[in-house]
Amino acid sequence: MARSSSGIIVATLTAAALAGVGFLAVQAEAAPDHPTAHASGRAAGKAKDGEQGKDKAAGSAGQEQGKAPNAVPEDSGTGLRVVYGLAQKRVWLVGSDGKATRTFEIAPSTVNPPPGSYAVTSRTPTITGSDGTPVEHVVVFHRDAAGVVFGFSAAVDGSSPKPDPAKKTGAIREQPADGRAMWEFAVNKTPVVVVP
Repeated sequence: MARSSSGIIVATLTAAALAGVGFLAVQAEAAPDHPTAHASGRAAGKAKDGEQGKDKAAGSAGQEQGKAPNAVPEDSGTGLRVVYGLAQKRVWLVGSDGKATRTFEIAPSTVNPPPGSYAVTSRTPTITGSDGTPVEHVVVFHRDAAGVVFGFSAAVDGSSPKPDPAKKTGAIREQPADGRAMWEFAVNKTPVVVVP
């Protein structure tokens, strides 16, 4: 009789284990392939000293059917380039293979550059921004007919600007780690593509 009850216990435990594995398999199949969103916009595991990495953010802005969250926007050119998505308030640093090496959120200023293709025209290590804030890693890519200069920069103290709507400025602010990554990536004449 002892062997019979042991067999029943083993069979019951085996059935329970198989049911648990099946449940976990279904959960794994339903899980997203990308990390969840976070607000910092810093690169996963590589937020120090301009190391290359991919942003963990997977926010829904720009997510299209059948397209991965934060994928490089279509119609943004080919090859090595910086892509700036106006609606998403996001930048992609895209390698020559067409894949983003890093993506992060930015804080735009009061004026946006028109969608189109540009190139890095100048770089300045440190300067005082138009709002009086010390900024670093300034990468300029366009000046419009009204004299508004468009470029990426990071506040030395890591703050985000509170643009004065009365001033027409084109500063695009990044977090310091993102600014370092941009500085290392976007040398003079690097293409910059602005998409809606």
